[in-house]
Amino acid sequence: MKTQRLAAALMASAAILAIAGFTALGSIFDYPKILKESTSEILAAYRGDQVSISGWFLVLVISAALLAPIGILLGRLAGGTTGRWIAGLGIAGATVQAIGLSRWVVLVPHVGTDTFELLHTWLGEVLGETIGYALTAAFTVFVVRAIPAPRWLGTVGYASAALIATGVVIPLVEGASLTNFAGYVLWCLWLIAMSVVLTAAPARVQIASP
Repeated sequence: MKTQRLAAALMASAAILAIAGFTALGSIFDYPKILKESTSEILAAYRGDQVSISGWFLVLVISAALLAPIGILLGRLAGGTTGRWIAGLGIAGATVQAIGLSRWVVLVPHVGTDTFELLHTWLGEVLGETIGYALTAAFTVFVVRAIPAPRWLGTVGYASAALIATGVVIPLVEGASLTNFAGYVLWCLWLIAMSVVLTAAPARVQIASP
């Protein structure tokens, strides 16, 4: 029960921080749509309110990093091989997304156009986004399959995973950025709903045998 409640608290916290971060950055930085603009436009917008933008990206970094302890705790609940997969995917997803997002806090304030373009491509698009999307989607599918929850909530989990996974083809399919963003919104709601299930009905979740 302690493991479930701690996992629930972290899931709710990660979702709330993500919602707050995306909402604030959407308002002051037009994020994530701004990423489709030229490098010079992105940097100009960023430096127009650098302190606030960096601060809200730090909130997203913390939110992403919470996926690691969430994965470990849910992995303990699932147990066995599935539990190890959940833990591994949670840690990997947290790592790549936290690294990708942290560039806005640690590196972008000190770089020029050419270096920013390189960071944006490799730390942002390749590592934090493409690989991060795939890991988050896979993590979600494993959790839905392993942790007992109402059927409708499992459907929401699968739907959010599918929409998040479309982010992998963003470089090829323009509309994928919208479906990916919708997936993350749905995913945050799924996290909150799962946290309620784990908190309110602890007896429903049984730790599996290794």
